[in-house]
Amino acid sequence: MPSTGRKYVHIAVGVLVDPHGAVLICQRPAHKIYPGEWEFPGGKVEAGEDVQTALRRELHEELGIGVGACRPLIRVEHVYPELAVELDTWQVSAWSGEPRSTEHPAMAWVAPDELPRWPLLAADRPIVNALRLPEHCIFTPPAADPTKLLEGARRLPPGLLRLRLPALSDADYRECARRLVPSLSDAGRRVIVDRDPGEVAGLGAAGFHASSLALRGLRGRPVAADRWFGASCHDAAELAAARALGADYAVLGPVQRTPTHPAATALGWDGFERLARTAGLPVYAIGGLGARDLDEARRRGAHGVAGISAYWAARYLERF
Repeated sequence: MPSTGRKYVHIAVGVLVDPHGAVLICQRPAHKIYPGEWEFPGGKVEAGEDVQTALRRELHEELGIGVGACRPLIRVEHVYPELAVELDTWQVSAWSGEPRSTEHPAMAWVAPDELPRWPLLAADRPIVNALRLPEHCIFTPPAADPTKLLEGARRLPPGLLRLRLPALSDADYRECARRLVPSLSDAGRRVIVDRDPGEVAGLGAAGFHASSLALRGLRGRPVAADRWFGASCHDAAELAAARALGADYAVLGPVQRTPTHPAATALGWDGFERLARTAGLPVYAIGGLGARDLDEARRRGAHGVAGISAYWAARYLERF
């Protein structure tokens, strides 16, 4: 991470997820900075040590467990007044032994959606979004017939669903959202709208998505903390702007050439990875991708995959 003049600490963090989806958090002891606040367990990566080795060592020392199945979750850079930290966060889904902390005064298993209510360390807060966000972020086809969207959406995997209908006027878009959001939400979709952020709560939408153009016009977070705020980004500057505005996630691409943006320069997986690894917030990969690319996207630092045509069956695309 860039030099800040402060002490730098590289930390391996483990997010233990039990079979019911609850995650383990630990309270910081009185003798450490920020006593009484809560954090995900982990510790410093020693010189010459790789992150996975550090993760296994720290979780054995702190919790007395042996780490089994794990995967990268998110990398976070944060600057405190006292020091700068880089959190290499791993989601741990299997371990041996019963977690028992000798270093923390208290531990708790908490459902991800309850985590925002806990006094977590500031650097750990982006991890909460990574745990709460689904792995799929699906856009509606741009020329979709709104009357047929519900039928097609019922066949989509669970995830965020951005209501992207650029052909509609603002008034028609508002009316369409008013009719569709309740039904789509009942079908298990978290509907994200992309016009007036001031109307998000009134429409019952799960959040607001800013295009890269809309992102440049924002001067602050456009929706309340209980709604998702995402942004479409294409480079490091836009990712930094999204993070500075308090975005909960970004959609980054195109990774590959795509018919919807034929003039856009593809990042390729290497270019995507360079940007996603240092974004500091969950990033969805987009551009010629679909659910089949989820494993590769995660290997490249993505939280998940976003897309249009790969998610909508051909029979629905033909109607749009």
